[in-house]
Amino acid sequence: MKFMKLGTRSDTFYTEQATRSLVSDIPPDLVMKINDTTYLLHKLQSPLLRKCGLLQRLCSDTNDSESVPLELHDMPGGPDAFELCAKFCYGVSINISAHNFVPALCASKLLQMNESIERGNFVGKLESFFSSCILEGWKDSISTLQATDKLPEWSENLGIIRKCIDSIIEKVLTPPSQVKWSYTYTRPGYNRKQHHSVPKDWWTEDVSILNIDLFRCIIMTIRSTHVLPPQLIGEALHVYACKWLPFIKVKSSGSSSSQTEESKEKNRKVLETIVSMIPADKGSVSAGFLLRLLSISSNLGVSTVTKTELIKRASIQFHEANVSDLLYPSTSSLDQKFYDIELIQVVLESFLKFWKRISTGAGDNKHYLLRSITKVGKLIDSYLQVVARDDNMTVSKFVALVEAVPAIGRLEHDDLYQAINIYLKVHPDLNKSEKKRLCGILECQRLSSEVRAHAVTNDSLPLRTVVQLLYYEQEKDSNAATSTKVQKPLELLLGAKKRAEPRDSHGKQSLGLDKEEFKRGEITRRASLAESREKGQHKTKRLDDKLALDLEKKMVIRESKEESMSGSKLNLDHKKMVQRTRSNKSEYGSEKRR
Repeated sequence: MKFMKLGTRSDTFYTEQATRSLVSDIPPDLVMKINDTTYLLHKLQSPLLRKCGLLQRLCSDTNDSESVPLELHDMPGGPDAFELCAKFCYGVSINISAHNFVPALCASKLLQMNESIERGNFVGKLESFFSSCILEGWKDSISTLQATDKLPEWSENLGIIRKCIDSIIEKVLTPPSQVKWSYTYTRPGYNRKQHHSVPKDWWTEDVSILNIDLFRCIIMTIRSTHVLPPQLIGEALHVYACKWLPFIKVKSSGSSSSQTEESKEKNRKVLETIVSMIPADKGSVSAGFLLRLLSISSNLGVSTVTKTELIKRASIQFHEANVSDLLYPSTSSLDQKFYDIELIQVVLESFLKFWKRISTGAGDNKHYLLRSITKVGKLIDSYLQVVARDDNMTVSKFVALVEAVPAIGRLEHDDLYQAINIYLKVHPDLNKSEKKRLCGILECQRLSSEVRAHAVTNDSLPLRTVVQLLYYEQEKDSNAATSTKVQKPLELLLGAKKRAEPRDSHGKQSLGLDKEEFKRGEITRRASLAESREKGQHKTKRLDDKLALDLEKKMVIRESKEESMSGSKLNLDHKKMVQRTRSNKSEYGSEKRR
Protein backbone atom coordinates (compact mmCIF):
# COMPACT_ATOMS: atom_id res chain seq x y z
CA MET A 1 0.00 0.00 0.00
CA LYS A 2 1.35 3.39 -1.03
CA PHE A 3 1.60 6.39 1.29
CA MET A 4 2.63 10.04 1.15
CA LYS A 5 4.84 11.62 3.83
CA LEU A 6 4.45 15.34 4.51
CA GLY A 7 6.29 17.59 7.01
CA THR A 8 9.62 17.19 8.74
CA ARG A 9 9.06 18.33 12.34
CA SER A 10 8.56 15.85 15.15
CA ASP A 11 5.10 15.52 16.66
CA THR A 12 4.79 18.11 19.45
CA PHE A 13 1.06 17.76 20.12
CA TYR A 14 0.24 16.53 23.60
CA THR A 15 -2.93 15.90 25.60
CA GLU A 16 -3.77 17.26 29.02
CA GLN A 17 -7.24 16.82 30.51
CA ALA A 18 -9.00 16.29 27.16
CA THR A 19 -7.15 19.27 25.69
CA ARG A 20 -4.69 18.98 22.83
CA SER A 21 -1.92 21.54 22.81
CA LEU A 22 1.17 22.25 20.73
CA VAL A 23 4.56 22.68 22.37
CA SER A 24 5.70 26.15 21.33
CA ASP A 25 7.51 29.22 22.62
CA ILE A 26 4.50 31.29 21.62
CA PRO A 27 1.58 31.07 24.03
CA PRO A 28 -1.66 29.80 22.52
CA ASP A 29 -4.25 32.43 21.64
CA LEU A 30 -6.71 30.37 19.62
CA VAL A 31 -9.14 27.94 21.25
CA MET A 32 -10.99 25.49 18.98
CA LYS A 33 -13.52 22.82 19.93
CA ILE A 34 -14.00 19.83 17.65
CA ASN A 35 -16.76 17.71 19.18
CA ASP A 36 -15.48 16.79 22.68
CA THR A 37 -11.84 17.72 22.06
CA THR A 38 -10.39 21.20 22.72
CA TYR A 39 -7.32 22.47 20.82
CA LEU A 40 -5.07 25.28 22.08
CA LEU A 41 -3.43 26.75 18.98
CA HIS A 42 -2.14 30.04 17.65
CA LYS A 43 -3.77 32.86 15.79
CA LEU A 44 -1.13 35.52 15.41
CA GLN A 45 1.97 34.73 13.35
CA SER A 46 0.70 31.22 12.84
CA PRO A 47 0.85 29.11 9.65
CA LEU A 48 -2.55 27.74 10.61
CA LEU A 49 -4.44 30.83 9.51
CA ARG A 50 -2.24 31.33 6.43
CA LYS A 51 -3.31 27.96 5.03
CA CYS A 52 -6.97 27.72 6.22
CA GLY A 53 -9.37 30.08 4.45
CA LEU A 54 -12.23 29.20 6.80
CA LEU A 55 -10.24 30.07 9.94
CA GLN A 56 -9.17 33.35 8.37
CA ARG A 57 -12.79 34.32 7.86
CA LEU A 58 -13.91 33.15 11.31
CA CYS A 59 -11.07 34.92 13.14
CA SER A 60 -11.65 38.13 11.22
CA ASP A 61 -15.20 38.24 12.58
CA THR A 62 -13.97 38.25 16.23
CA ASN A 63 -11.94 40.77 18.22
CA ASP A 64 -8.36 39.89 19.11
CA SER A 65 -9.09 40.53 22.79
CA GLU A 66 -11.88 37.97 22.88
CA SER A 67 -11.02 34.41 23.87
CA VAL A 68 -14.24 32.85 22.62
CA PRO A 69 -13.50 29.36 21.29
CA LEU A 70 -14.30 28.51 17.69
CA GLU A 71 -16.57 25.49 17.46
CA LEU A 72 -16.50 23.22 14.40
CA HIS A 73 -18.73 20.32 15.39
CA ASP A 74 -19.56 19.42 11.79
CA MET A 75 -15.95 18.66 10.93
CA PRO A 76 -15.89 15.58 8.61
CA GLY A 77 -13.69 12.93 10.16
CA GLY A 78 -13.87 14.56 13.61
CA PRO A 79 -10.84 15.57 15.71
CA ASP A 80 -8.48 13.13 13.98
CA ALA A 81 -9.08 14.67 10.57
CA PHE A 82 -8.73 18.21 11.92
CA GLU A 83 -5.47 17.30 13.63
CA LEU A 84 -4.03 16.03 10.34
CA CYS A 85 -4.79 19.40 8.79
CA ALA A 86 -3.33 21.26 11.78
CA LYS A 87 -0.14 19.21 11.76
CA PHE A 88 0.28 19.87 8.03
CA CYS A 89 0.02 23.61 8.72
CA TYR A 90 2.65 23.44 11.50
CA GLY A 91 4.94 21.23 9.41
CA VAL A 92 4.64 18.21 11.70
CA SER A 93 5.43 14.91 9.95
CA ILE A 94 2.30 12.99 8.81
CA ASN A 95 1.68 9.96 6.61
CA ILE A 96 -1.27 9.90 4.20
CA SER A 97 -2.51 6.53 2.90
CA ALA A 98 -5.70 4.98 1.57
CA HIS A 99 -6.93 4.53 5.15
CA ASN A 100 -6.90 8.21 6.17
CA PHE A 101 -7.06 9.93 2.78
CA VAL A 102 -10.87 10.35 2.72
CA PRO A 103 -11.25 12.16 6.10
CA ALA A 104 -8.14 14.26 5.41
CA LEU A 105 -9.46 15.46 2.04
CA CYS A 106 -12.96 16.16 3.38
CA ALA A 107 -11.61 18.12 6.37
CA SER A 108 -9.17 20.13 4.24
CA LYS A 109 -12.00 20.96 1.84
CA LEU A 110 -14.10 22.25 4.75
CA LEU A 111 -11.18 24.35 6.07
CA GLN A 112 -10.65 25.72 2.52
CA MET A 113 -6.99 24.70 2.33
CA ASN A 114 -6.90 25.34 -1.42
CA GLU A 115 -4.23 26.60 -3.82
CA SER A 116 -6.03 29.94 -3.94
CA ILE A 117 -5.18 30.47 -0.26
CA GLU A 118 -1.52 29.37 -0.54
CA ARG A 119 0.50 27.49 -3.11
CA GLY A 120 1.33 23.86 -2.26
CA ASN A 121 -1.60 23.67 0.11
CA PHE A 122 -3.05 20.49 1.59
CA VAL A 123 -5.94 19.95 -0.86
CA GLY A 124 -3.67 20.08 -3.90
CA LYS A 125 -1.22 17.56 -2.43
CA LEU A 126 -4.03 15.18 -1.46
CA GLU A 127 -5.68 15.31 -4.88
CA SER A 128 -2.34 14.67 -6.58
CA PHE A 129 -1.71 11.66 -4.34
CA PHE A 130 -5.22 10.38 -5.06
CA SER A 131 -4.89 10.46 -8.84
CA SER A 132 -1.26 9.35 -9.16
CA CYS A 133 -1.07 6.68 -6.45
CA ILE A 134 -4.42 5.55 -5.02
CA LEU A 135 -6.33 5.23 -8.30
CA GLU A 136 -3.38 3.52 -9.96
CA GLY A 137 -3.29 0.80 -7.31
CA TRP A 138 -5.71 -2.12 -6.94
CA LYS A 139 -5.94 -2.52 -3.17
CA ASP A 140 -5.52 1.20 -2.57
CA SER A 141 -8.62 1.96 -4.63
CA ILE A 142 -10.64 -0.65 -2.74
CA SER A 143 -9.43 0.51 0.70
CA THR A 144 -10.21 4.13 -0.15
CA LEU A 145 -13.66 3.17 -1.42
CA GLN A 146 -14.26 1.19 1.77
CA ALA A 147 -13.28 4.26 3.83
CA THR A 148 -16.05 6.30 2.18
CA ASP A 149 -18.60 4.38 4.32
CA LYS A 150 -18.05 6.83 7.18
CA LEU A 151 -18.43 9.94 5.01
CA PRO A 152 -20.75 8.89 2.17
CA GLU A 153 -22.20 12.33 1.35
CA TRP A 154 -18.86 14.14 1.35
CA SER A 155 -17.26 11.33 -0.66
CA GLU A 156 -20.06 11.39 -3.21
CA ASN A 157 -19.97 15.18 -3.63
CA LEU A 158 -16.16 15.23 -3.99
CA GLY A 159 -16.29 12.44 -6.62
CA ILE A 160 -14.18 10.01 -4.58
CA ILE A 161 -16.68 7.13 -4.87
CA ARG A 162 -17.18 7.47 -8.62
CA LYS A 163 -13.46 7.69 -9.39
CA CYS A 164 -12.63 4.67 -7.17
CA ILE A 165 -15.38 2.54 -8.75
CA ASP A 166 -14.21 3.43 -12.27
CA SER A 167 -10.64 2.49 -11.35
CA ILE A 168 -11.73 -0.85 -9.84
CA ILE A 169 -13.94 -1.78 -12.82
CA GLU A 170 -11.16 -0.92 -15.27
CA LYS A 171 -8.84 -3.34 -13.51
CA VAL A 172 -11.50 -6.07 -13.19
CA LEU A 173 -12.08 -5.97 -16.95
CA THR A 174 -8.36 -6.31 -17.62
CA PRO A 175 -7.49 -9.73 -19.13
CA PRO A 176 -5.96 -12.00 -16.44
CA SER A 177 -2.76 -12.37 -18.45
CA GLN A 178 -2.14 -8.62 -18.08
CA VAL A 179 -2.71 -8.45 -14.31
CA LYS A 180 0.55 -7.36 -12.68
CA TRP A 181 -0.62 -6.00 -9.34
CA SER A 182 -1.05 -7.75 -5.99
CA TYR A 183 -4.41 -9.31 -5.12
CA THR A 184 -5.89 -11.53 -2.42
CA TYR A 185 -6.73 -15.14 -3.33
CA THR A 186 -6.98 -17.59 -0.45
CA ARG A 187 -9.10 -20.37 -1.96
CA PRO A 188 -8.48 -23.88 -0.58
CA GLY A 189 -6.06 -25.88 -2.70
CA TYR A 190 -4.66 -22.86 -4.55
CA ASN A 191 -0.93 -22.27 -4.40
CA ARG A 192 0.30 -19.24 -6.30
CA LYS A 193 3.79 -20.73 -6.66
CA GLN A 194 2.37 -23.73 -8.51
CA HIS A 195 -0.04 -21.64 -10.64
CA HIS A 196 1.80 -19.15 -12.81
CA SER A 197 -1.37 -17.96 -14.54
CA VAL A 198 -3.77 -15.55 -12.85
CA PRO A 199 -7.19 -17.12 -12.06
CA LYS A 200 -10.17 -15.54 -13.81
CA ASP A 201 -11.87 -14.73 -10.50
CA TRP A 202 -8.78 -13.13 -8.97
CA TRP A 203 -10.71 -9.95 -8.07
CA THR A 204 -13.73 -11.43 -6.29
CA GLU A 205 -12.23 -11.78 -2.83
CA ASP A 206 -10.90 -8.22 -2.66
CA VAL A 207 -14.14 -6.50 -3.69
CA SER A 208 -16.09 -8.60 -1.16
CA ILE A 209 -14.89 -6.36 1.70
CA LEU A 210 -17.08 -3.50 0.44
CA ASN A 211 -20.56 -2.80 1.77
CA ILE A 212 -23.49 -4.19 -0.20
CA ASP A 213 -24.39 -0.88 -1.89
CA LEU A 214 -20.88 -0.28 -3.24
CA PHE A 215 -20.54 -3.95 -4.18
CA ARG A 216 -23.83 -3.82 -6.07
CA CYS A 217 -22.73 -0.70 -7.94
CA ILE A 218 -19.54 -2.45 -9.09
CA ILE A 219 -21.24 -5.71 -10.08
CA MET A 220 -24.09 -4.07 -11.99
CA THR A 221 -21.64 -1.86 -13.89
CA ILE A 222 -19.52 -4.89 -14.79
CA ARG A 223 -22.63 -6.77 -15.96
CA SER A 224 -23.67 -3.88 -18.18
CA THR A 225 -20.39 -4.17 -20.13
CA HIS A 226 -21.14 -7.83 -21.11
CA VAL A 227 -17.40 -8.55 -21.04
CA LEU A 228 -17.28 -11.12 -18.25
CA PRO A 229 -19.29 -14.39 -18.42
CA PRO A 230 -22.31 -14.87 -16.11
CA GLN A 231 -20.52 -17.66 -14.24
CA LEU A 232 -17.82 -15.21 -13.14
CA ILE A 233 -20.45 -12.78 -11.88
CA GLY A 234 -22.08 -15.66 -10.02
CA GLU A 235 -18.76 -16.59 -8.42
CA ALA A 236 -18.35 -13.03 -7.14
CA LEU A 237 -21.82 -13.20 -5.59
CA HIS A 238 -20.97 -16.55 -3.99
CA VAL A 239 -17.76 -15.19 -2.44
CA TYR A 240 -19.58 -12.15 -1.09
CA ALA A 241 -22.43 -14.22 0.38
CA CYS A 242 -20.00 -16.58 2.12
CA LYS A 243 -18.26 -13.59 3.72
CA TRP A 244 -21.33 -11.75 4.99
CA LEU A 245 -24.23 -14.18 5.39
CA PRO A 246 -24.60 -16.63 8.32
CA PHE A 247 -24.41 -19.94 6.46
CA ILE A 248 -24.96 -22.45 9.30
CA LYS A 249 -25.41 -26.15 8.53
CA VAL A 250 -25.48 -27.52 12.07
CA LYS A 251 -26.87 -25.65 15.05
CA SER A 252 -24.79 -26.04 18.17
CA SER A 253 -26.76 -26.40 21.37
CA GLY A 254 -24.74 -23.71 23.12
CA SER A 255 -24.97 -21.05 20.42
CA SER A 256 -27.39 -18.18 20.59
CA SER A 257 -30.10 -18.59 17.97
CA SER A 258 -31.37 -15.07 18.34
CA GLN A 259 -29.86 -12.30 16.25
CA THR A 260 -30.26 -8.62 16.92
CA GLU A 261 -32.81 -6.86 14.75
CA GLU A 262 -30.05 -4.69 13.33
CA SER A 263 -28.02 -7.73 12.32
CA LYS A 264 -31.08 -9.43 10.81
CA GLU A 265 -31.97 -6.35 8.83
CA LYS A 266 -28.43 -6.08 7.49
CA ASN A 267 -28.30 -9.74 6.48
CA ARG A 268 -31.77 -9.53 4.95
CA LYS A 269 -30.66 -6.63 2.78
CA VAL A 270 -27.52 -8.49 1.71
CA LEU A 271 -29.46 -11.62 0.75
CA GLU A 272 -32.18 -9.79 -1.16
CA THR A 273 -29.61 -7.69 -3.02
CA ILE A 274 -27.56 -10.77 -3.98
CA VAL A 275 -30.64 -12.55 -5.31
CA SER A 276 -31.55 -9.50 -7.39
CA MET A 277 -28.06 -9.52 -8.96
CA ILE A 278 -27.95 -13.21 -9.98
CA PRO A 279 -27.69 -13.35 -13.79
CA ALA A 280 -30.68 -14.85 -15.56
CA ASP A 281 -28.42 -17.28 -17.43
CA LYS A 282 -28.87 -20.87 -16.28
CA GLY A 283 -25.81 -22.17 -14.44
CA SER A 284 -24.49 -18.73 -13.49
CA VAL A 285 -24.62 -19.96 -9.88
CA SER A 286 -24.75 -23.52 -8.55
CA ALA A 287 -27.84 -25.29 -7.26
CA GLY A 288 -26.10 -25.75 -3.91
CA PHE A 289 -25.59 -21.99 -3.57
CA LEU A 290 -29.26 -21.31 -4.32
CA LEU A 291 -30.34 -23.89 -1.75
CA ARG A 292 -28.04 -22.36 0.86
CA LEU A 293 -29.58 -18.94 0.28
CA LEU A 294 -33.04 -20.49 0.49
CA SER A 295 -32.20 -22.28 3.73
CA ILE A 296 -31.54 -19.03 5.61
CA SER A 297 -34.18 -16.91 3.86
CA SER A 298 -36.99 -17.90 6.24
CA ASN A 299 -34.92 -17.19 9.33
CA LEU A 300 -34.04 -13.73 8.05
CA GLY A 301 -37.62 -12.97 7.07
CA VAL A 302 -36.91 -12.03 3.44
CA SER A 303 -39.69 -10.85 1.17
CA THR A 304 -42.03 -13.30 -0.54
CA VAL A 305 -40.77 -12.18 -3.94
CA THR A 306 -37.17 -13.07 -3.03
CA LYS A 307 -38.12 -16.46 -1.59
CA THR A 308 -40.27 -17.33 -4.62
CA GLU A 309 -37.42 -16.39 -6.94
CA LEU A 310 -35.00 -18.60 -4.99
CA ILE A 311 -37.38 -21.58 -5.11
CA LYS A 312 -37.87 -21.12 -8.85
CA ARG A 313 -34.15 -20.90 -9.59
CA ALA A 314 -33.25 -23.78 -7.27
CA SER A 315 -35.92 -26.04 -8.80
CA ILE A 316 -34.68 -25.43 -12.35
CA GLN A 317 -31.19 -26.63 -11.35
CA PHE A 318 -32.31 -29.19 -8.77
CA HIS A 319 -30.97 -32.13 -10.78
CA GLU A 320 -27.45 -30.64 -10.49
CA ALA A 321 -27.45 -30.68 -6.67
CA ASN A 322 -25.63 -33.11 -4.38
CA VAL A 323 -26.88 -34.66 -1.14
CA SER A 324 -24.69 -32.31 0.90
CA ASP A 325 -26.51 -29.36 -0.70
CA LEU A 326 -29.78 -30.57 0.86
CA LEU A 327 -28.69 -31.06 4.47
CA TYR A 328 -29.88 -28.04 6.42
CA PRO A 329 -31.41 -27.98 9.89
CA SER A 330 -35.01 -26.97 10.26
CA THR A 331 -35.63 -23.45 11.55
CA SER A 332 -38.45 -24.80 13.71
CA SER A 333 -36.20 -26.85 16.01
CA LEU A 334 -32.91 -26.57 17.86
CA ASP A 335 -32.19 -30.24 17.40
CA GLN A 336 -28.98 -30.78 15.46
CA LYS A 337 -30.34 -33.70 13.44
CA PHE A 338 -33.72 -32.29 12.56
CA TYR A 339 -33.42 -31.68 8.83
CA ASP A 340 -35.60 -29.24 6.94
CA ILE A 341 -37.40 -31.82 4.83
CA GLU A 342 -40.28 -29.40 4.09
CA LEU A 343 -37.90 -27.06 2.25
CA ILE A 344 -36.64 -29.90 0.05
CA GLN A 345 -40.19 -31.01 -0.66
CA VAL A 346 -41.18 -27.49 -1.77
CA VAL A 347 -38.24 -27.34 -4.18
CA LEU A 348 -39.03 -30.85 -5.46
CA GLU A 349 -42.65 -29.94 -6.15
CA SER A 350 -41.55 -26.82 -8.01
CA PHE A 351 -39.11 -28.91 -10.06
CA LEU A 352 -41.84 -31.39 -11.01
CA LYS A 353 -44.16 -28.59 -12.14
CA PHE A 354 -41.37 -27.11 -14.25
CA TRP A 355 -40.46 -30.55 -15.63
CA LYS A 356 -44.05 -31.38 -16.62
CA ARG A 357 -44.46 -28.01 -18.30
CA ILE A 358 -41.39 -28.32 -20.54
CA SER A 359 -41.79 -32.05 -21.19
CA THR A 360 -45.05 -31.55 -23.12
CA GLY A 361 -43.25 -30.15 -26.14
CA ALA A 362 -39.84 -31.59 -25.49
CA GLY A 363 -39.08 -33.02 -28.93
CA ASP A 364 -35.39 -33.86 -29.13
CA ASN A 365 -34.86 -33.00 -25.44
CA LYS A 366 -36.79 -36.02 -24.14
CA HIS A 367 -33.58 -37.89 -23.34
CA TYR A 368 -32.26 -34.91 -21.35
CA LEU A 369 -35.54 -34.53 -19.47
CA LEU A 370 -35.65 -38.23 -18.61
CA ARG A 371 -32.07 -38.07 -17.36
CA SER A 372 -32.81 -34.98 -15.22
CA ILE A 373 -35.82 -36.52 -13.46
CA THR A 374 -34.00 -39.80 -12.81
CA LYS A 375 -31.14 -37.78 -11.30
CA VAL A 376 -33.60 -36.05 -9.01
CA GLY A 377 -35.12 -39.41 -8.04
CA LYS A 378 -31.69 -40.78 -7.15
CA LEU A 379 -30.88 -37.55 -5.28
CA ILE A 380 -34.04 -37.83 -3.17
CA ASP A 381 -33.38 -41.50 -2.38
CA SER A 382 -29.84 -40.66 -1.27
CA TYR A 383 -31.21 -37.78 0.82
CA LEU A 384 -33.73 -40.18 2.40
CA GLN A 385 -30.88 -42.45 3.47
CA VAL A 386 -29.45 -39.53 5.48
CA VAL A 387 -32.66 -38.17 7.01
CA ALA A 388 -33.74 -41.73 7.89
CA ARG A 389 -31.20 -41.52 10.71
CA ASP A 390 -33.08 -38.59 12.24
CA ASP A 391 -34.85 -39.75 15.41
CA ASN A 392 -37.52 -37.08 14.93
CA MET A 393 -38.39 -38.05 11.35
CA THR A 394 -41.98 -39.30 11.23
CA VAL A 395 -43.23 -42.00 8.89
CA SER A 396 -45.73 -39.61 7.29
CA LYS A 397 -43.00 -37.09 6.35
CA PHE A 398 -40.73 -39.83 5.11
CA VAL A 399 -43.42 -41.47 2.96
CA ALA A 400 -44.66 -38.11 1.65
CA LEU A 401 -41.21 -37.30 0.27
CA VAL A 402 -40.90 -40.79 -1.23
CA GLU A 403 -44.28 -40.54 -2.96
CA ALA A 404 -43.52 -37.06 -4.29
CA VAL A 405 -41.12 -38.61 -6.81
CA PRO A 406 -43.07 -39.99 -9.80
CA ALA A 407 -42.54 -43.55 -11.03
CA ILE A 408 -40.59 -42.33 -14.06
CA GLY A 409 -38.02 -40.76 -11.77
CA ARG A 410 -37.40 -43.97 -9.81
CA LEU A 411 -36.83 -46.82 -12.29
CA GLU A 412 -35.30 -49.07 -9.64
CA HIS A 413 -35.92 -49.25 -5.90
CA ASP A 414 -32.55 -50.41 -4.57
CA ASP A 415 -31.65 -47.00 -3.06
CA LEU A 416 -35.17 -46.64 -1.69
CA TYR A 417 -34.92 -50.06 -0.04
CA GLN A 418 -31.65 -48.98 1.58
CA ALA A 419 -33.32 -45.83 2.98
CA ILE A 420 -36.27 -47.83 4.33
CA ASN A 421 -33.95 -50.40 5.88
CA ILE A 422 -32.00 -47.63 7.66
CA TYR A 423 -35.22 -46.05 8.90
CA LEU A 424 -36.49 -49.37 10.30
CA LYS A 425 -33.24 -49.98 12.17
CA VAL A 426 -33.14 -46.44 13.64
CA HIS A 427 -36.84 -46.57 14.57
CA PRO A 428 -37.38 -50.09 16.02
CA ASP A 429 -40.55 -49.10 17.91
CA LEU A 430 -42.77 -48.69 14.83
CA ASN A 431 -46.13 -50.43 15.03
CA LYS A 432 -47.45 -52.82 12.35
CA SER A 433 -49.50 -50.21 10.50
CA GLU A 434 -46.53 -47.83 10.26
CA LYS A 435 -44.27 -50.61 9.00
CA LYS A 436 -46.93 -51.64 6.49
CA ARG A 437 -47.26 -48.08 5.19
CA LEU A 438 -43.50 -47.64 5.01
CA CYS A 439 -42.78 -50.89 3.18
CA GLY A 440 -45.89 -50.64 1.01
CA ILE A 441 -44.11 -48.14 -1.24
CA LEU A 442 -41.55 -50.76 -2.30
CA GLU A 443 -42.15 -52.52 -5.63
CA CYS A 444 -40.70 -56.02 -5.84
CA GLN A 445 -40.23 -55.95 -9.61
CA ARG A 446 -38.04 -52.83 -9.32
CA LEU A 447 -35.55 -54.42 -6.94
CA SER A 448 -32.42 -56.13 -8.18
CA SER A 449 -31.97 -59.84 -7.49
CA GLU A 450 -29.23 -59.11 -4.94
CA VAL A 451 -31.42 -56.68 -3.01
CA ARG A 452 -34.37 -59.09 -3.09
CA ALA A 453 -32.13 -61.81 -1.68
CA HIS A 454 -31.11 -59.50 1.15
CA ALA A 455 -34.69 -58.38 1.78
CA VAL A 456 -35.98 -61.95 2.19
CA THR A 457 -33.61 -62.48 5.13
CA ASN A 458 -34.13 -59.01 6.64
CA ASP A 459 -35.59 -59.28 10.14
CA SER A 460 -36.67 -55.62 10.12
CA LEU A 461 -39.13 -56.04 7.26
CA PRO A 462 -42.72 -57.04 8.04
CA LEU A 463 -43.77 -60.59 7.17
CA ARG A 464 -46.21 -59.43 4.47
CA THR A 465 -43.38 -57.81 2.51
CA VAL A 466 -41.20 -60.92 2.78
CA VAL A 467 -44.04 -63.13 1.51
CA GLN A 468 -44.61 -60.81 -1.44
CA LEU A 469 -40.92 -60.99 -2.31
CA LEU A 470 -40.94 -64.81 -2.14
CA TYR A 471 -43.97 -65.17 -4.39
CA TYR A 472 -42.58 -62.66 -6.85
CA GLU A 473 -39.49 -64.86 -7.15
CA GLN A 474 -41.71 -67.95 -7.58
CA GLU A 475 -43.81 -66.26 -10.25
CA LYS A 476 -40.67 -65.08 -12.02
CA ASP A 477 -39.24 -68.63 -12.07
CA SER A 478 -42.58 -70.03 -13.20
CA ASN A 479 -42.84 -67.60 -16.11
CA ALA A 480 -39.26 -68.36 -17.15
CA ALA A 481 -39.98 -72.12 -17.14
CA THR A 482 -43.21 -71.69 -19.15
CA SER A 483 -41.44 -69.56 -21.74
CA THR A 484 -38.73 -72.22 -22.18
CA LYS A 485 -41.30 -75.03 -22.66
CA VAL A 486 -43.25 -73.07 -25.29
CA GLN A 487 -40.16 -71.97 -27.17
CA LYS A 488 -38.83 -75.51 -27.94
CA PRO A 489 -41.98 -76.93 -29.69
CA LEU A 490 -42.27 -73.70 -31.65
CA GLU A 491 -38.71 -74.00 -32.93
CA LEU A 492 -39.33 -77.64 -33.94
CA LEU A 493 -42.53 -76.70 -35.75
CA LEU A 494 -40.87 -73.89 -37.68
CA GLY A 495 -37.93 -76.14 -38.58
CA ALA A 496 -40.26 -78.85 -39.94
CA LYS A 497 -42.23 -76.38 -42.03
CA LYS A 498 -39.06 -74.92 -43.41
CA ARG A 499 -37.94 -78.35 -44.62
CA ALA A 500 -41.37 -79.07 -46.14
CA GLU A 501 -41.52 -75.95 -48.31
CA PRO A 502 -42.04 -76.76 -52.05
CA ARG A 503 -39.14 -76.22 -54.43
CA ASP A 504 -39.02 -75.68 -58.21
CA SER A 505 -37.25 -77.74 -60.81
CA HIS A 506 -33.95 -76.03 -60.13
CA GLY A 507 -34.05 -76.88 -56.45
CA LYS A 508 -35.09 -73.39 -55.31
CA GLN A 509 -38.03 -72.64 -53.07
CA SER A 510 -41.21 -71.80 -54.93
CA LEU A 511 -42.25 -68.16 -54.68
CA GLY A 512 -45.78 -68.65 -56.03
CA LEU A 513 -49.18 -69.21 -54.44
CA ASP A 514 -48.02 -72.14 -52.27
CA LYS A 515 -45.66 -69.88 -50.31
CA GLU A 516 -48.30 -67.20 -49.80
CA GLU A 517 -50.67 -69.81 -48.38
CA PHE A 518 -47.90 -71.08 -46.16
CA LYS A 519 -47.30 -67.55 -44.78
CA ARG A 520 -50.99 -67.03 -44.01
CA GLY A 521 -51.19 -70.39 -42.24
CA GLU A 522 -48.03 -69.65 -40.30
CA ILE A 523 -49.41 -66.27 -39.09
CA THR A 524 -52.66 -67.94 -38.01
CA ARG A 525 -50.81 -70.63 -36.08
CA ARG A 526 -48.59 -68.09 -34.30
CA ALA A 527 -51.58 -65.96 -33.28
CA SER A 528 -53.45 -68.95 -31.83
CA LEU A 529 -50.31 -70.12 -30.04
CA ALA A 530 -49.77 -66.65 -28.48
CA GLU A 531 -53.43 -66.50 -27.43
CA SER A 532 -53.29 -69.88 -25.73
CA ARG A 533 -50.03 -68.95 -24.00
CA GLU A 534 -51.55 -65.68 -22.68
CA LYS A 535 -54.58 -67.52 -21.34
CA GLY A 536 -52.30 -70.03 -19.62
CA GLN A 537 -50.27 -67.24 -18.02
CA HIS A 538 -53.41 -65.47 -16.73
CA LYS A 539 -54.66 -68.73 -15.31
CA THR A 540 -51.30 -69.47 -13.66
CA LYS A 541 -51.15 -65.94 -12.22
CA ARG A 542 -54.65 -66.25 -10.72
CA LEU A 543 -53.71 -69.55 -9.14
CA ASP A 544 -50.46 -68.08 -7.75
CA ASP A 545 -52.28 -65.06 -6.37
CA LYS A 546 -54.83 -67.33 -4.71
CA LEU A 547 -52.11 -69.51 -3.25
CA ALA A 548 -50.22 -66.45 -1.98
CA LEU A 549 -53.35 -65.07 -0.34
CA ASP A 550 -54.18 -68.41 1.28
CA LEU A 551 -50.64 -68.83 2.56
CA GLU A 552 -50.58 -65.27 3.94
CA LYS A 553 -53.89 -65.88 5.73
CA LYS A 554 -52.55 -69.09 7.19
CA MET A 555 -49.41 -67.27 8.38
CA VAL A 556 -51.48 -64.53 10.03
CA ILE A 557 -53.62 -67.21 11.75
CA ARG A 558 -50.46 -68.96 12.88
CA GLU A 559 -49.06 -65.70 14.22
CA SER A 560 -52.19 -65.12 16.29
CA LYS A 561 -52.03 -68.69 17.55
CA GLU A 562 -48.39 -68.22 18.50
CA GLU A 563 -49.27 -65.18 20.58
CA SER A 564 -52.00 -67.09 22.45
CA MET A 565 -50.12 -70.41 22.79
CA SER A 566 -46.80 -69.26 24.23
CA GLY A 567 -45.90 -72.63 25.77
CA SER A 568 -47.10 -74.86 22.90
CA LYS A 569 -44.80 -77.15 20.98
CA LEU A 570 -46.36 -75.88 17.76
CA ASN A 571 -44.83 -72.43 18.32
CA LEU A 572 -42.95 -71.40 15.18
CA ASP A 573 -41.45 -67.98 14.47
CA HIS A 574 -41.93 -66.35 11.14
CA LYS A 575 -38.28 -66.94 10.20
CA LYS A 576 -38.87 -70.73 10.17
CA MET A 577 -42.07 -70.32 8.19
CA VAL A 578 -40.23 -68.24 5.62
CA GLN A 579 -37.41 -70.78 5.49
CA ARG A 580 -39.98 -73.58 5.05
CA THR A 581 -41.62 -71.66 2.27
CA ARG A 582 -38.29 -71.11 0.60
CA SER A 583 -37.36 -74.79 0.98
CA ASN A 584 -40.71 -75.79 -0.53
CA LYS A 585 -39.98 -73.42 -3.35
CA SER A 586 -36.59 -75.01 -3.99
CA GLU A 587 -38.11 -78.53 -3.87
CA TYR A 588 -40.79 -77.44 -6.28
CA GLY A 589 -38.12 -76.07 -8.60
CA SER A 590 -36.06 -79.28 -8.43
CA GLU A 591 -39.19 -81.39 -9.20
CA LYS A 592 -39.89 -79.29 -12.22
CA ARG A 593 -36.32 -79.73 -13.41
CA ARG A 594 -36.59 -83.50 -12.95
